[in-house]
Amino acid sequence: MFEHSDRSPVTPTAASQPSSPLPVHDTGTVHQTTDHDALHPTRVLIVDDHAVVRNGIAFSLQAFPDMDVVAQASTGEEALHVCAEAEILPDVVLMDLMMPGMGGVAAIRELQNAYPQVQIIALTSFQEGTLVEDALHAGAIGYLLKDVAIEELAKAIRLASCGVPILAPAAAKALVNVVVRRPPPIGQDLTEREREVLGLLAVGLSNQEIARRLVITPATVKFHMRGIRSKLGTSSRTETVVVALNYHLAPTTA
Repeated sequence: MFEHSDRSPVTPTAASQPSSPLPVHDTGTVHQTTDHDALHPTRVLIVDDHAVVRNGIAFSLQAFPDMDVVAQASTGEEALHVCAEAEILPDVVLMDLMMPGMGGVAAIRELQNAYPQVQIIALTSFQEGTLVEDALHAGAIGYLLKDVAIEELAKAIRLASCGVPILAPAAAKALVNVVVRRPPPIGQDLTEREREVLGLLAVGLSNQEIARRLVITPATVKFHMRGIRSKLGTSSRTETVVVALNYHLAPTTA
């Protein structure tokens, strides 16, 4: 979390800083503030249901001349209202995910649908892989944890404003774990012959009719049927047909 004093934002020392976010694209150099940046700062909207968090981030970003916190919102609905009423849209939105009302993921989706030019960074305390995946699918360009150093947050905002995705290392790891552990799509392991048998079964042919159509024996059809049911996890012809049609594994005509 961001800490402050009465004089200036307090940032972690090099020894205490959490690990840096992991850019998906390496820019090669650390951003240096220029006169152009100061004249045209990145406009930031902070969305979080805790006022202390919002004010802390806003105060900390004042240390960077190229950052301009133009608005704050406490819910996703309020963020949508702020953007709808704004004469100039924010460049980057920092979006908490766990909020009352529509929540952060739904707010990301609505903002992206309405204002695709606005870049959104999910900024949250949670790093569950499914939550990371949901936020990215909704349209977030980045995912950071709230213990990020303020310098790294500013860097992420700059990257996001240029369309460069960025993930916190812990979020990237959690996302990879979800993808790796996810079972393959149903029916992916069907052979070409099993798909042919399944297609004929789906249009109502009997084992004998399937055998004649494919020029194989009824015993071979039964063998393929056992393999199909095993791979689809079904126990009857009817259930097999229903699964095949629901998952588009077989044509409806033959």
